[in-house]
Amino acid sequence: MMPLTGSSIDAWIQSWFGPVVDVLEAIVFYELTLGALSVPLLVIWLTAGGLFLTLWLRMRPWRDLRHTLDILRGRFSRYDDEGEVTSFQALATELSGTVGLGNIAGVAVAITVGGPGAVFWIIVSGMFGMALKMSEATLAQKYRRVNIDGTIDGGPMYYLRDGLADIGRPRLGRVLALIFGACMMVAATGAGNIFQSNQMTAQIIGATGGEASWFAERGWLIGVVLATVVGIVILGGLKKIAQWTGRITPIMAVLYIGCVLVVLGVNIQHVPESLGLIFSGAFTGEGVTGGVVGVMVVGIQRALFSNAAGVGTAGMAHAATKNRRPAAEGMVASWEPFIDSVVVCTMTALAIIVTGEYKSSESDGVALTTDAFATVHAIFPWLLTVCIALFAFSTVLAFSYYGRKAAGFVFNRSRVAERVYDVVYLTMIVLGSAVTLETVVRFSDALFFLVTIPNLVGIYFLSNVLRREINGHREKVQAGEIDPVPEAERSTIFGRPVAERVTEQPEPASRGV
Repeated sequence: MMPLTGSSIDAWIQSWFGPVVDVLEAIVFYELTLGALSVPLLVIWLTAGGLFLTLWLRMRPWRDLRHTLDILRGRFSRYDDEGEVTSFQALATELSGTVGLGNIAGVAVAITVGGPGAVFWIIVSGMFGMALKMSEATLAQKYRRVNIDGTIDGGPMYYLRDGLADIGRPRLGRVLALIFGACMMVAATGAGNIFQSNQMTAQIIGATGGEASWFAERGWLIGVVLATVVGIVILGGLKKIAQWTGRITPIMAVLYIGCVLVVLGVNIQHVPESLGLIFSGAFTGEGVTGGVVGVMVVGIQRALFSNAAGVGTAGMAHAATKNRRPAAEGMVASWEPFIDSVVVCTMTALAIIVTGEYKSSESDGVALTTDAFATVHAIFPWLLTVCIALFAFSTVLAFSYYGRKAAGFVFNRSRVAERVYDVVYLTMIVLGSAVTLETVVRFSDALFFLVTIPNLVGIYFLSNVLRREINGHREKVQAGEIDPVPEAERSTIFGRPVAERVTEQPEPASRGV
């Protein structure tokens, strides 16, 4: 964002919010010193979790791909199965919360701090994140609760509480579930709305004249508009959110990927060299604080923020699907880090590197990506602005659901508490539009990673349950014991029935002659 003047409302918000972030970051990102290097313990924690689960669950994404696609198409779920959304809608909701500004601004931050080599570690982290997402979605489906009104309560809060109770650790489960719920309430307001509104505001200011823009010292107004639109949608609950994200996600993905492909096409001669810089920079760390380890830490940290593996959001999105087999939903969720970190992040990184803007531009975050796009044509920053608006909007919608479900758990499903949380969530959108990028990134990272502690502790304890569930499902698929649902009973990927059930109609009365 633009530099803030002391007389602006934005500067006043920054003056009291900044010191709060300093304290929070020091606690959450406690660093382990290894010689001359300092590595945040949370980065080690999440990397170890992803590596362990990848080996423990014998991750084989390509062998499971065909079955996963059949699940997404609704071949194994009935229209009248318990649940609120389809597997595709859950996938779209989670991707809308992860494939967003973390892929545009986050990748730019990684390259600015860690050089092109950081992208290699973003890719590696994304591959290990697949097992984490599979674990969260599988356990969330297994331990979800179906309410009388048909709504679903699920996510890490429930598999921590009920899953650990099943293996004889009820007290530990209750404590971890409450810690996770309380932390997620706050984390959703950091990564889910503050970062998004901040970068959306920065893009609009840049596109409308930079420091000379009327919005330069009135960023909070953009936050007010975004909060108003989001508030109208989230009043409709999960089904309304899923409908919006299910439609927005494909549109924004096609638009953004199309723009990136044009940038790469114009600079096609530089692509091989850029790929070489990514690979060599990952193992040399030239010019980066901390060398190779420094590059690795930057890449992993940005990947984890982008794909949210280990954070638990996948469990909250996929718990509500129309699916009777927990492991099947886990297979769907496992592809989210791949799409996010391996595909989208890599494409963004290449677009920045091939243009060479990361060497000469003084911009950071989303502004650096904008500079790279602008090298192709003047209209491209405006197309990126549209993409960013869609990314920010869809991400804010997804995280509003995560935060509200966490609030409902902590306050015993109190609808009043959930509505109060909605108000606080919307207010924080305005705050995010008014503070600096550095402050926002530090605050978002700290809150986002905090929830991984209780989540991964619980998953470690439930690892045997998890492996039995996934291996059992795979064996049944291979043995042909799981048959597709008859077509007339399936739902479309958006939740509508493929065919209405045929009911017997009374024969019309014969007419008199």
